[in-house]
Amino acid sequence: MSSTAEFRFEGGRDGVLLIHGLTGTPTEMRILGKGLNRAGFTVVGVRLAGHCGTEEDLLATTWEDWYASVEAAAEELRGRVDRVFVAGLSMGALLALRLAAVRPDWVDGVGVFGATFRYDGWSIPWTGRFSFMLPMFKRLGIGKNRVFIEQPPYGIRDERLRAQVSAAMFSGDSEAAGLPGNPWDALAEMVELSRDVRRRLPDVVAPCFVAHAADDDVASVANADLVARRVRGPIEMLLLGDSYHMITIDRERRMLIERTADFFSRVARDARPARMAA
Repeated sequence: MSSTAEFRFEGGRDGVLLIHGLTGTPTEMRILGKGLNRAGFTVVGVRLAGHCGTEEDLLATTWEDWYASVEAAAEELRGRVDRVFVAGLSMGALLALRLAAVRPDWVDGVGVFGATFRYDGWSIPWTGRFSFMLPMFKRLGIGKNRVFIEQPPYGIRDERLRAQVSAAMFSGDSEAAGLPGNPWDALAEMVELSRDVRRRLPDVVAPCFVAHAADDDVASVANADLVARRVRGPIEMLLLGDSYHMITIDRERRMLIERTADFFSRVARDARPARMAA
């Protein structure tokens, strides 16, 4: 499986690990990564296990494999920088929060972008309300070859960008735009991950920058509110009014870059003395 979608931008002694979403690709985090690098950060975009390949590649992995990818990338990054920040989009936001909960001594701050504990946005069909049953279906072998095909607007408010991304997605270029649908068994893993992270939210003590589209088509603002209520670290919220779910590439991406860089810079400035690099 190709890993060319991963990226690394060398910068200063504060590092940021960026995590893409389910069936997504590091490409959806690249613009954000470049912006943070221009602000002085060393940035790594991880490719989650099973992603950027075929549907079979994805189905051969579990949420524990996806999280292991994050922990391995974080461990490598923290060996090269003084402080580590972690940020993710959609499912990537959950993985970022899990890292902060499980490895509090590794993570100095978290970017929580379009957090998706439940697929409850306005574009999700009514059947999405029954996603909690998918783990049981998986255990029973029901729907093994079923896929939820993504529906317009594909998380993108900008119509020109939406056309480009959907064309790449349905062309089979999974490294550039991810898979065009979510296999039921992969969504079952996502449900299990969501349950795990929800329980762990009170263990998150690092400062969190929670950004969400007010009109998110995939995951309602209730997902962001859940994070704000349950984590124990300081919270800063940003609601974006001219974007859909994919806020790292949609119309307000520059604002997201500026606010994320500012938040992480302030946390780094106010933090305890920098650790010695491992």
